Amino acid sequence: MTDRKSHLDPRATALLVACCAFWGLQQILIKSTVLEVPPMWQATLRMTGAVALLLLWCRVRGVRLFDRDGTLASGLLVGALFAGEFVCIYVGLQYTAASRLTVFLYTAPFVVALLLPRIVPSERLSGIQWLGLGLAFFGVVVAFGESFSHAVDARQLHGDALGLAGGVLWGLTTLAIRSGRLATASAEKTLFYQLAVTAAVVPVMSVLMGETRGFGYSGLAWASIALQTAIGAFASYLAWMWLLRHYPATRISSFTFLTPLFAMAFGVVLLNEPLTLQLVLAMAGVGVGLLLVNRKKVA
Repeated sequence: MTDRKSHLDPRATALLVACCAFWGLQQILIKSTVLEVPPMWQATLRMTGAVALLLLWCRVRGVRLFDRDGTLASGLLVGALFAGEFVCIYVGLQYTAASRLTVFLYTAPFVVALLLPRIVPSERLSGIQWLGLGLAFFGVVVAFGESFSHAVDARQLHGDALGLAGGVLWGLTTLAIRSGRLATASAEKTLFYQLAVTAAVVPVMSVLMGETRGFGYSGLAWASIALQTAIGAFASYLAWMWLLRHYPATRISSFTFLTPLFAMAFGVVLLNEPLTLQLVLAMAGVGVGLLLVNRKKVA
């Protein structure tokens, strides 16, 4: 049986903040690198490299990935959902602004909070925790609200719909991991299914989208891809899978609201973007919301 905790301890909280911080930085890395390396081809290099790193990690640590343990069907489903999320995000960005897509993408924690308790009753949130979840999401809306003040056309709505689909698929991925056979599988095996399926799907999408593919990129581009691969697609995703195996998924998912705010904060620090009152208020809203979601239930 998995030793699953009922709340997040300091180790889990630190890991979640570290993951969200890097994912926020990764958004800047992808944005800066996409001018040189097309998005789907960039994802292909990331996922293929991450699969290689994961196989090496498992070989060194003696983790068995290919034993027959009844997880194949669940694993392929989770891999397909994970790959679908990536496709929705990258294709959606062709039609709508990243800020708009971000808001729709981060509906994922609501999908988890609404559906998972129907299968795993212990994941049910209290009223005050729902309030916290809503407040955290409102913080994200405040951060990116300006992009919703302009008139939209059918093209943008198409991109928004893909962003929402990506959020739903992200939530369903968490749901499938937490409630299926993978709930007791190793973090490495759970991640392997997702990386391997995505690594097979994204190069096909790159071809279909007519991207220019190659390897003759600058040192900065390769450094960005290396960070996205080693820390993003391998280390941080492996940590996330381990967290899902040992801690409540509804509370873990709420921390993802930090990611877009970290991206904006890194924009202030690294790109000299202005620190606005809007961003400060958004951070405060997300912070208070997370405190409410993760407060211990009173017996």
